[in-house]
Amino acid sequence: MRFTTQLLGEIMDKLKVGVLGATGLVGQRFVSLLYKHPWFELSFLTASEKKSGVKYGEAVNWLITSELPDDVSEVKLIKNDLEDIRAYKPDIVFSALPPEVAVSIEPLLLINGIHVVSNASNMRLEHDIPLLNPEVNADHIGLVQLQRTRGWRGYLLKVPNCSTAILTLSLKPIMDILKIRNVFVTTLQAVSGAGLTGVPSMSIIDNVIPYIQNEEEKIENETLKILGSYTNGVMVKPKINVSASCTRVPVIEGHTEIVFVEFEGDVDLDVGDVRKSLREFKSNKVKGLGLPTAPEEPVVVVEALDRPQPRLDRLVNNGMAVVVGRVRVVKPLNLLKYVVVGNNLVRGAAGTGVLIAELLTHYLRRVGDFNVRS
Repeated sequence: MRFTTQLLGEIMDKLKVGVLGATGLVGQRFVSLLYKHPWFELSFLTASEKKSGVKYGEAVNWLITSELPDDVSEVKLIKNDLEDIRAYKPDIVFSALPPEVAVSIEPLLLINGIHVVSNASNMRLEHDIPLLNPEVNADHIGLVQLQRTRGWRGYLLKVPNCSTAILTLSLKPIMDILKIRNVFVTTLQAVSGAGLTGVPSMSIIDNVIPYIQNEEEKIENETLKILGSYTNGVMVKPKINVSASCTRVPVIEGHTEIVFVEFEGDVDLDVGDVRKSLREFKSNKVKGLGLPTAPEEPVVVVEALDRPQPRLDRLVNNGMAVVVGRVRVVKPLNLLKYVVVGNNLVRGAAGTGVLIAELLTHYLRRVGDFNVRS
């Protein structure tokens, strides 16, 4: 049975979607966000071969605060296998697979005309792969047109690294009022960013681990791609230096980032200017498109001296907003300092993935390039 939904002023079939790697933390977030989504019909879930055929409710260690819906709990998992997935005739799949698995299955889906929104880190920096944080760089979606030379019939879109998504959403309103020279960021990243079994409890309790493999490089490289400009098929990165130090802290969910922005010029800047730009940031690239997952306020500013905090602020606007506080300007150094908190599993992963898929749906409907399967 196909359902209908309203999009771009017309009635259309809901698009069939599935989640690859549905039992992990990011996969669980995808499931929770896609269940009863107004545009998407959640049709299937995949997991490792040993869980194939097992009911989702029996295979998953469900850690989302909302209860697992009964009808989703009864869904039998399938393998990450092309033929098994094709049998469901999906329009879009959401990939929460580790990169070593994604690198094999995702290209097969793309060759077969299935669009892929992927949280896996592989291929994020490829010249023809949109790395999207929609309020920041929705216009980069046009890069998908370059993918035709790969022989794919579907489009691949990538979700940024979790810390990168939080950082760039807070940086964009600042870029709009300042010429930035350098960005220095120290992250305090929640253990959920490493997955269900990523950090042993005896390693993280009563401790801070001052290193996360490959994380600093991801932030430094991905930030420049997201904040760059895209014109006539060419990406131009901004002339900004980004330097990151990444730590793991004993917080369950919600990354905190301490950001130092060095700006150019003799600018008469005060804290009020910065807060105003952050509060007013809506992004014309997304605002007005009617995307269901887009928050009304993607950047929320708090003025209390002890905020933001992950425990108090990680679910602001359903976890799709970042929360900025401790805004300070050091005029003699041309330096802006602030703290930002974002939900690493929602804004930093699955939530942004769903928002990307909504943007893709709008884009392909607008350009007349979306064949909904019957």
